Amino acid sequence: MASTNTDQNKDSNDCSSNTNKIEDESELPKDFEPGASRASVLLSTGSIEEESVVAEFEDYNRRSSCISEIEKRVSEVKLDESISENASSLEESGKTRSDSDTKSETSLPVEQLTEELMEEECDELNDPVWKYKKNHIFILSEAGKPIYSRHGSEDHLATLMGVMQALVSFVQNSNDVIRSIHAGDRKFVFLHRMPLILVAVSSSKASVPQLLGHLTYVYNQIVSVLTMKNLNKIFERRSNFDLRRLLGGSEKFLDRLGDVLDSDPSFLLSAAKCLSLDNSIREIIGQTLAQYCGKIKNIVFAIILTENQLVTLVRMKKYFLHPADLHILMNLINASESFKSVETWLPICLPKFDSSGFMHGHISYLDEENKTCLLLLSIDKDKFFELKECRNKILERLKKYHCLEAIDNSVNSRGYSISKLDIPDVRHFLYKSRSTAQFTAPRMEAPYVTKDDWNHLFGLYQYLHHRMCKSSRPLKMLYYSGDRETMVGWHMQGFELYAAFEPLVTKTDATNAMKKIVHWIKKEEDNLFIMNAPTI
Repeated sequence: MASTNTDQNKDSNDCSSNTNKIEDESELPKDFEPGASRASVLLSTGSIEEESVVAEFEDYNRRSSCISEIEKRVSEVKLDESISENASSLEESGKTRSDSDTKSETSLPVEQLTEELMEEECDELNDPVWKYKKNHIFILSEAGKPIYSRHGSEDHLATLMGVMQALVSFVQNSNDVIRSIHAGDRKFVFLHRMPLILVAVSSSKASVPQLLGHLTYVYNQIVSVLTMKNLNKIFERRSNFDLRRLLGGSEKFLDRLGDVLDSDPSFLLSAAKCLSLDNSIREIIGQTLAQYCGKIKNIVFAIILTENQLVTLVRMKKYFLHPADLHILMNLINASESFKSVETWLPICLPKFDSSGFMHGHISYLDEENKTCLLLLSIDKDKFFELKECRNKILERLKKYHCLEAIDNSVNSRGYSISKLDIPDVRHFLYKSRSTAQFTAPRMEAPYVTKDDWNHLFGLYQYLHHRMCKSSRPLKMLYYSGDRETMVGWHMQGFELYAAFEPLVTKTDATNAMKKIVHWIKKEEDNLFIMNAPTI
């Protein structure tokens, strides 16, 4: 029998809530894990609390390159993609600055230009709409050069970013690292990942480790465009280089990433959400990918996604995809409208897989509604037409067995309803299989029908997750009673479960309901998760 310790120190913002000890009276085996499979498609991950701390000191210069290993295995020429080729292949839309804009900007007298910039920056900082945004993200170089701001223009915030750079340097000169600053309800979180400095400013319920995880994702998004090797090389040659020249057009990826980090459980749980689908259909899809992709030696991953959900994934033997890399791929697809009109051939770096070089992705949609997307990731930059032919064969077979129709029906149903569980008092839940890094959740229903409703619930999930995953005091079970709902978290060796209940539910009823949720997921696991992982 396991139990949690009662935390007597309540947060000042949660005076009306009550967090207490709850007994884990489950008779489940310690290794019980609905959704687990012998061969996983994704690398197993810890919590975002653990991942963010590891990521802060992680060395991205791997001792060996996965891409080089694969190239050696298939006897292909080593990939050597230049930064300029990668930047030009990105969409031209976004915040790209033209040469003419740059010339007209610098043609003004220095004194006049400086005065105008200071006035614009003052207006930006005093703008109440900008000031009271709930979440800000800033990126700057170690030299204090502005690179990106989630809200507002980075040009108008140069002085503010200079202060941020000064804070990092001041603490660094004392042989220390600045982690966070707390001012009222706002948290200022710093991530210094040479040669960049990333800062998050938030008044949300996200904890410091969770915000650190968000910054790590933003950093990975930049690495996915440039590679770590090229990023370091740029600033070694010129420390005050303006990185916006190479990131032009990719700001939309950072903008969208900032939006989903605040509301998508995938990032909180470090897991991928799988589309609820009949297991026989999913097996046909997996076998189809393995059959045709297996004939092309240099395909490393073949992935089908729909509406930000994973349908299936086929991988090269010995190599696994990290959930963080999958999230980067999903963000790339969802932020790019041009992929819907034409098959695309795009170089992309997967930071967790190999941050030193590019893979090349054939990206195409398989249905007329542009919901279901196929990604074929290869180490060979000259295989577009071969992968195009492979894609056509895959599409033909999926249509033959009505797989796309089944995917479309599942997407249109918006997943399963919480009422399907037939468990009283349960409103919503998040369940993660730890070994497979996959999670499932029912669709949003009353009383969570608006965006504000979901933001409220997601904030409680963040709070619950942070409290349970604290490295200094991890909890196995937590009961949290609020004004609008009661929240319960349960950690076992194989899974994490977080659930929202009616506000007046008792601890005993909530505990019993949590067990019933896990048993229901076990019964439905073949349709909720990818249980079979074909390799090529």
